[in-house]
Amino acid sequence: MGKGGRTEVAASQKSGLDWTSPYDPLDKNAPELPTKGQIKAAIPAHCFERSYIWGMAFLIRDFIIAGGFVYATSLVLSTDVPDTAAGIAAWVAGWSFYAFWMGTIMTGPWVVAHECGHGAFSPSQDWNDVVGFIVHQLLLVPYFAWQYTHAKHHRRTNHLLDGESHVPSTAADNGLGKNQERLSFYAVWHEAMGDGAFAAFQVWSHLAIGWPLYLLGLASTGKLDHTGKPLKGIADHFRPSSPMFPDKVSAKILLSTVTTVASLFALAYASYEYGALPVLLWYLNPYFFVNAWLVLYTWLQHTDPSIPHYGEGEWTWVKGALSTIDRPYGIFDFFHHRIGSTHVVHHLFHEMPWYNAAEATEAVKAFLEPKGLYNYDPTPVWKATWKIAKTCHYVDGNEGIQYFRSLEDVPLSKDRKKTE
Repeated sequence: MGKGGRTEVAASQKSGLDWTSPYDPLDKNAPELPTKGQIKAAIPAHCFERSYIWGMAFLIRDFIIAGGFVYATSLVLSTDVPDTAAGIAAWVAGWSFYAFWMGTIMTGPWVVAHECGHGAFSPSQDWNDVVGFIVHQLLLVPYFAWQYTHAKHHRRTNHLLDGESHVPSTAADNGLGKNQERLSFYAVWHEAMGDGAFAAFQVWSHLAIGWPLYLLGLASTGKLDHTGKPLKGIADHFRPSSPMFPDKVSAKILLSTVTTVASLFALAYASYEYGALPVLLWYLNPYFFVNAWLVLYTWLQHTDPSIPHYGEGEWTWVKGALSTIDRPYGIFDFFHHRIGSTHVVHHLFHEMPWYNAAEATEAVKAFLEPKGLYNYDPTPVWKATWKIAKTCHYVDGNEGIQYFRSLEDVPLSKDRKKTE
């Protein structure tokens, strides 16, 4: 069954944030999992109906909000830097406010374009791809490349080898020896930085640079290529020859790359024509917050010390899908179409339109919760983020059933030397 049961999550217990998933596959009394068909039968059939009108209505709503916010900001803020210290402080505060909220607002169209990739936007996949491609290009997303890899993320959720995005790294990957000696990399960094600083680094690296690193194939990718063989080389989202992609999608990957590069050139031209500072303030700063939101969702909805990950032979599609977590996002649910609070049903039925996901979630919850199979963590998102940054660092290996472990529970090198 593999090493690493979830009884050894001392760091999370010390944190006082002790929500745990009700399902533990290592428990001899673990309930039998339902089939996908049985779960689907619990959901009203109309929840699966897609509408051109509703899809476009939500997208137009998002852009109206964004346009209104840009206009309101233009009335009160200037891209010119003030001359006084007090003026600069107010200017920085104002543009920071704009960056966060504009990034928050534009995460809504990002989510809708993501729904296009799943086929949930309308009954026509051709129309879905047209809309999704245009919206994602506005946000520098290589639409077809990410559509392909994200589909794999759904097909192989929480698979230790063949998963995609936020695939757990092993103890050896993190620089731990066979007897938990801190030999290199994160294991050594953690000891040098200390618990809190390392957790802060985890938050920063995920939210600030995680998305571009993932697109470039430098972090968080799967461990197998598109043929199922061990990954060799860099698995980026831009080369048609990337080991992530089969030949049949090469033309689409190239199209996404060319248009993404064209978008970057357009930003460079705008910087030349209007100045780098206006482009930074109006576009790039909100863009970074959009990236932070999307990484936060994919990180939090699949990560907790009590959520299992499965190796080959243990993994099934239902096990992976039911390893998803719903969380409360408050006002941000409005802007982000409830993608974080209805994520369980989204992973079960990604073709379901987002505007029916809340009703479907209630039906799925009523079906799964009595069986001990529905994951809802009521912990405030900021606390959950900190908990995960402190407790979810590595798994023992890629076999069997694995749970995240924390470097905080690994003996420090200086303490190990004292006992030797």
